[in-house]
Amino acid sequence: MKIVLALGGNAFNKPSEPITQEVHMRNIEKAAEVVTEIVRDGHHVVITHGNGPQVGFLAELQRGREAFKLDALTAATQGLLGYFIAAAVDKRLGSGRTVVVVTRVEVDCDDAEFGNPTKFVGPLYTEEAVHMLSAKYGWKFRQDSRGGWRRVVPSPKPRKIVEIDVVKRLLADGYVVVAAGGGGISMCGGAGVEGIVDKDLTSALIAMEISADFFVILTDVDGVYLNYGKPGQKKLERVKVDELERYYAEGHFPPGSMGPKIQAVTQYVYATGGRAAVGSLDEGSSVYRGEAGTQIFP
Repeated sequence: MKIVLALGGNAFNKPSEPITQEVHMRNIEKAAEVVTEIVRDGHHVVITHGNGPQVGFLAELQRGREAFKLDALTAATQGLLGYFIAAAVDKRLGSGRTVVVVTRVEVDCDDAEFGNPTKFVGPLYTEEAVHMLSAKYGWKFRQDSRGGWRRVVPSPKPRKIVEIDVVKRLLADGYVVVAAGGGGISMCGGAGVEGIVDKDLTSALIAMEISADFFVILTDVDGVYLNYGKPGQKKLERVKVDELERYYAEGHFPPGSMGPKIQAVTQYVYATGGRAAVGSLDEGSSVYRGEAGTQIFP
């Protein structure tokens, strides 16, 4: 069986924790345990991952200047986090079992997001700094709910995984493949562009391209909820894809949080007829076994 395992960026670094190598290595041990169980059950695994905290950290380091653009920062975090994942998985399965693929993702140059960027990235800025950076680099900003201003960048939809054939060959040869970190390096017209592709939508695209049997998203919540955070909230434990799609249309899953995950799993299930799941990394093994999280069926 082929399985795509999508890890949230906070799988490496929780919001309350310092951004250090030691913290990242400790946290990724949980994911490595899940991957090891899947491989020892005889399955093939592609691991994808987020990179929000890490890109934000790198952007903070170059605050007020543009030494490296977002395509380069995404590439850097793919190598950094891929190394951590490979080290943790190989420690259990044997050296050289895990391969990290720096992955580019083609997007539509005319995607509407380029004209109306919505994805927050990097640190908070003062209004004075916003005027200076807007004039110097052409950056766009929006007010953040925490106070101050943050840069916003496009989040175009993924259209094609450039290295998908490489991923398929490595998977067929028995490697654990780490690919499309941070949603992939956003490419348009053969060049990198300033944008952050949603990691869950890219993960779903990989799952569809390799004809995966199971697509698992492990994040920082234990499943998909209706009326989340409101009176009468209800966790969905087993749900058919058309029912989940109806809940999405009714507005239960906000764009900035669970929305892209629901889009990703519904796209995958409709396209392949496979099963999907959304759950917490802490319960990763149980989510994989179908005993926890939200399990989504055709």
